[in-house]
Parts: sequence; structure tokens; C-alpha cells
Amino acid sequence: MSDGWRFCPQCGGALELREAGGFMRPSCRNATCGFVLWDNPVPVVAALVEHEGRIVLARNVAWPENAFGLVTGFLERDEAPEVAVAREVAEELGLAATAVSLIGLYPFTQKNQLLIAYHVVAEGRIVLNEELAEVRLIEPARLKAWDFGTGLAVADWLLARAAV
Repeated sequence: MSDGWRFCPQCGGALELREAGGFMRPSCRNATCGFVLWDNPVPVVAALVEHEGRIVLARNVAWPENAFGLVTGFLERDEAPEVAVAREVAEELGLAATAVSLIGLYPFTQKNQLLIAYHVVAEGRIVLNEELAEVRLIEPARLKAWDFGTGLAVADWLLARAAV
């Protein structure tokens, strides 16, 4: 069963796989309950941060050495994605967003997430919060995309930048 779910969180009944919404989903066997584990993707904002003409790549404290990526964070209830990405940049890097523009939407199936990626121009002094171990500042011409997750947004940003 999906993510180890065996019992209904509403009534305690057993779950079984049944068609719901065009997909096989864990559903409660109790016909009067009606619980379905939809397991929809979680929205996550990602920031390709441009600071003083360079791109900020960050390493999370849980990541291995030399593993860097974009600043990311969860979209909060009732929060606009543009506000969320500016908030994440402020929380994680201590920077103020001065411009926010959408790069695109990217499925990240490994973590059941939908990435909402933005190019964020930011100013101020970089001050890392407890989530980040270090940052690297990369000249845009030297930035290289990676082939998964937020790297797809980097690739699209680089293509759009080259077309201008």
C-alpha cells in the first residue's frame, strides 16, 4: 500500500487499492466511510537567486559536500507562490527579493512534489539560517544545469537568458 498506509485514518477500517479519479488509490473498505488516500503532490517553491549579478547555489546541512541546489521551501496555506519564494529567500539567505518572475512548473516525483520555480533578484547581505551549510556564488555564464529536480528550472532559465 502507498507509503505503508494499511488502515483508514478516519474509521480504522482496512484500506484496499481501488480506482479513484482514474488511478489506483488506497481506499477504505468501509462503504460508509468513503476515505481515499489521494496522495497529491506537495507544492514547493524554488528560487534561482540572483545577487549582485551572480547566482546563489546553496548546500543544505543534510546534503553531502559539493551538493548544491536552489533555495526551496514549502508553500504555506493561503500563501501566494510569489510571496512564498520571497519569504524563503529572506529566511534562508537573509536577502530581500526585489523582483520575482516565474520560470516554470516541474514535477519532482521522487519526493511527490510540484516545484514552482522562480528567478528572484535579491539584495542585501547573505546571512545563512540553520538549514544551510554554505553557498556558492556563480557567474551566470558558468552556471550549469543538472538533470533532475530544480536543475530543470536552471536549464530553462539558461535557455531563456540565452534567447534574449
